[in-house]
Amino acid sequence: MAEPVKLIGCFGSPVVHRAEVTLRLKGVPYELITEDLNNKSELLLRHNPVHQKVPVLLHGDRPAICESPVIVEYVDEAFQGPLLMPADPLARAAVRFWASFMDKECGEYMWMALWTDGEAQAVAARDTKTNLTLIGGQLPEGKRFFGGDAIGYLDIALGWIAHWMGVFEEISGVRLLTEEEHPALCRWAREYWADETVRQCLPADRVIATLTPRKELYISIAKAMAAQR
Repeated sequence: MAEPVKLIGCFGSPVVHRAEVTLRLKGVPYELITEDLNNKSELLLRHNPVHQKVPVLLHGDRPAICESPVIVEYVDEAFQGPLLMPADPLARAAVRFWASFMDKECGEYMWMALWTDGEAQAVAARDTKTNLTLIGGQLPEGKRFFGGDAIGYLDIALGWIAHWMGVFEEISGVRLLTEEEHPALCRWAREYWADETVRQCLPADRVIATLTPRKELYISIAKAMAAQR
């Protein structure tokens, strides 16, 4: 009998989506435990005492696995199903690089472009569009996904762009990803969003209504980021 798999997550999170879509693409049954991040449970604090964040993957009696990129790689290696990471070591290194670029470089500029104003916003928007051009350039010619003909590790890492960027653009009133400037990336985003497995773990339409009240929080976080630069 297969060991139980549980995922501690929360509603509307791009990083939780990464873990969920990976489990579904690999065909792994799992239980989603929804966490209230304003009132963190003892379960979350026990299994992720370092960052106290979601997602957290629990696989049987093994130690908890934290951080979405780590979870994606673990699930890809630990379970049968279509491989999400490339077989070639150089290709694996490349997708890890671009996934890290998304989280460590591109993501912060995106956030400041969405939620700051004035010169800080203009600079962040310019840098975000440059970064999106760089990311779009990694799409294999003639392929639907970064992973080729099927969704792979880098598609999952960049899923933030495919769904949540549009959500946050609507809330903030700022447009960063456009057909005119990034046609290939927009096409990829539509392909990713339309995939049946992906859609099963995308948040429902109520995500905008749920996240809009957090706008002031997002603004304060973005301004703190800008102040540190």
